[in-house]
Order: sequence, then C-alpha cells, then structure tokens
Amino acid sequence: MRRKKLGATAMQSFALLGVLGMAHLTMAQEAATPYTKIAPVDQYLVADQATEIALARSAAPESISRDADVLVLGRHGFETAAKGENGFVCLVERSWTSAPDADFWNPKVRTPICYNAAAAHSLLLRNLKRTELILAGRTQAQTDEAIFAAVAKKELPAMEPGAMCYMMSKQGYGGDSIPHWPSHLMFFYSETDPATWGANLPGSPVMAMSDDREHLTEFVVAVQRWSDGTEAPSVTTSSVH
Repeated sequence: MRRKKLGATAMQSFALLGVLGMAHLTMAQEAATPYTKIAPVDQYLVADQATEIALARSAAPESISRDADVLVLGRHGFETAAKGENGFVCLVERSWTSAPDADFWNPKVRTPICYNAAAAHSLLLRNLKRTELILAGRTQAQTDEAIFAAVAKKELPAMEPGAMCYMMSKQGYGGDSIPHWPSHLMFFYSETDPATWGANLPGSPVMAMSDDREHLTEFVVAVQRWSDGTEAPSVTTSSVH
C-alpha cells in the first residue's frame, strides 16, 4: 500500500525502518485498527508541558537537544515552549505525521524528533502545516492534497541542503502497529536517486524512499545507540533481502 503522506512525515521514513525486522506490522493489524476518525483533541495533548519538553529533547543526544528550540502541541498546532540557540528544533510528533496509516488517528502516538536548522526551514514546515490542517478538521485525504498543492505552488519550500533529523529516543510510542522505532537518523533531499547512496541494497545500512508528489527523497540510517548513550538493538537492511 502506497503511503499517501510519504514525504511530509517522519513515518514515511519509518515505513522503511518498519521492514527492518519489525515483523509484527501485518495486514491483519491494519485491517483491525479501531482508529477510523480523529479523537477529541484533548487526547492528543500532553497535560504537563514539562513532560512534553523532556520527551521532545530525548530525540537527540543531550549535547544537541539542550540548546534546541522545543515545540509543544496546542489545540491549533505546535507552539514554541522553549527557545534555543543552535538552530535545532525538537518536538513530539503525533500520529498524522509519524505513524502507519493504521494508526493515523491513534491519539496515543508520541514520537520525539529533532530537526537541524536546514530541516526546520523546510521539512518541518510541511509537518507543522499538516498538523494545523488536521486540527482544523481536514480529513487525511484533504490534508494530503493540500500539502501536495502547496509544494507544487512553492508555498512550502523545497528541502534545504543538509536537511536531517535525529530520532534516537528510547521513549515515545510509534503506534499499535509499531510500538517502538529503532534509533535512527534521517536525511532529506529534493528527489535524489537512492542509488547514489547505495540505499535499499542487500547489506546496506541505508534505506530510502521517494515521493514525486512532494518532490522529496528520504534516507534513513539506523544507529546503534539511543540518545542517552545506551546501546540500541542492531538493525540492517540485510534482513529484508
């Protein structure tokens, strides 16, 4: 099944990571999902702002996240909760930007992510816009089309050179389909041939996926440590070839 929101969300990259040994993501689970519409907004919010800030910062090593801006989710979109000075932006993404389609409306999803400045000026803007549209009552399909149109009209920018993010938290929740994601980094380009990175080849540590409607290619590289420095499970692409 093609993920309609492929380029605009962190989940598209995890659609790649999901094949790295996450065998419990099955068609049966997707068919049985109870999340057929948006839940009450309160269920997506975190009552304690300090808790959400700490979870957001867990996306990257403390040497990076301690000096980053932090966004938290409000009723109409993400808001700045802490100002930083290194250009990074950390937040906790929700299901509509960071989960498989089966969990698109799952209010339990919490996925910490930390964008560098280049990604914050490009990819993050797409995800912030997506969040605003969802909270304004748009459907998944309507939101997808709005993002595609905004990219085509250049109302949302192309990827800046060097755009990347950290997703190294051992906390958070990826959804009922994929409860926890491997520790990984993501790199974003405007339609680049995955072969230039040797992506998706047997034994390669690099996964990639492209979306021509968002003019975006995402590369994913698993890493062997969580953001707190402890060892993470090893994953390689060889298990899927």
